Amino acid sequence: MESKTARLTVLIDPVKKKALEDLCAAQDLTPSQVVRQLIRDYLEQHGVDYTSRPQVPKAAERQR
Repeated sequence: MESKTARLTVLIDPVKKKALEDLCAAQDLTPSQVVRQLIRDYLEQHGVDYTSRPQVPKAAERQR
């Protein structure tokens, strides 16, 4: 797990927020855990190596 944290504020409609909270509770997870996993998956899907420092692929590489 990361040693430092930063705040990310996300606006979501109340119905989706409640559905997320209910599903997370049923799976014994917090919404924060789920969002962190989604971010890790998204970065991996796009080939971004964040283990040493953020490296966003160049525009030409992203269009492949």
